Amino acid sequence: MGTAGKGYLLTERLRVALLSYRSKPTCGGQGVYLRHISRELVALGHHVEVFSGQPYPELEDGVILNKVPSLDLYRDDDPFRTPKREEYRDWIDRLEYITMRLGGFPEPLTFSLRAYRELKKRIGDFDVVHDNQTLGYGLLGIKRHFPVVGTIHHPISVDRRIELANATGWRKLSLRRWYGFVRMQSRVAPRLNPILTVSESSLLDIHRDFNVPQSAMRLVPLGVDTRYFHPRPDLPRRPGSIIAVASADSPMKGVSVLLRSVAKLATERDVHLTVVSKPSPDGPTERLVGELSLHDRVRFVHGISDQELAELIATSEIAVVPSLYEGFSLPAVEHMACGTPLVASRTGALPEVVGDAAVLVTPGDTEELTAVLRRLLDSPEERAELSRKGHERVMERYAWPAVARRTVEVYREAIAAHAAR
Repeated sequence: MGTAGKGYLLTERLRVALLSYRSKPTCGGQGVYLRHISRELVALGHHVEVFSGQPYPELEDGVILNKVPSLDLYRDDDPFRTPKREEYRDWIDRLEYITMRLGGFPEPLTFSLRAYRELKKRIGDFDVVHDNQTLGYGLLGIKRHFPVVGTIHHPISVDRRIELANATGWRKLSLRRWYGFVRMQSRVAPRLNPILTVSESSLLDIHRDFNVPQSAMRLVPLGVDTRYFHPRPDLPRRPGSIIAVASADSPMKGVSVLLRSVAKLATERDVHLTVVSKPSPDGPTERLVGELSLHDRVRFVHGISDQELAELIATSEIAVVPSLYEGFSLPAVEHMACGTPLVASRTGALPEVVGDAAVLVTPGDTEELTAVLRRLLDSPEERAELSRKGHERVMERYAWPAVARRTVEVYREAIAAHAAR
């Protein structure tokens, strides 16, 4: 158990193992969270090692990456691939492939089993293990040897509910198979204590869907990297430009609603939408762009650096978070940090995150979103006021160093509880 029983002073250096079953660095909250929290923990003087499956994260100096390779069945250039015989290393690999072929998503389970195997070799090397929303059965084995802190940005049961509501026929059956891992997560989550979550909305959803006692959860909002995400008064905004950072093909992110709004606006004015995402070739989003005749009005960008993303946001006239649900929404905070006027859905944690620094609209309501975008495009005064309020809110509430300090407090709580047991 290492030195977990010593009763740490608040200033004592901790040895932290951070777990993340996939850590895509340029989109999706898990990889972004991992990069920033690990950097700030090291800045506070702690030793941090990341254990991750593919896609691997981009980490900053001082953070150690331990690769925990999967079969990488969902790689961008070859999704749902069939591995060659020589790629199989053990029974976990075979379990991963069979689960995928049966329509399930195996990575949370199989990564947790591999992480358990790796950490069993290193008992004594870490004071605390921090899981980034894997919630696989392997954590229950890890918990026998280390204090374990979990982060749940929001319960994936919410994604499941929304996608099933938007599906019909065989698609509904395939989604039920795909989201089979949610049952495992709902069994593991109540056995972790403490759990970090990012908003009051997520806390209530986790309590409802995963039966985690509210007393076991600690609220620690996400932060924004203001080294990159800040206003750029020296760069002109592009007239008529709208930006959204969202997974293009996920119904929960509401990109289809935004596309329909832009199509309506495009009949009366010169507007252009940038979506920071990579849609599937000939997938639902690409097809909708074609149906709406928006090829000359919409562009998709992906794989860009934080610097490029921040400049893209800061030079847009309006940012939109059109989601049907959000457990936090780091893009919303990044938009506000850049001083870009924000329109966001009135759902999940978004009202809590943005306060009065954004215009809230009914999720899924194309007509209301269109009317608000039209009004803001015609009102530089309202845009300037939203820009000011958004930037001020970020500076007051969201910064990664503060997130790291609060996270360390929760680590120490977990270490003390583990020692007492």
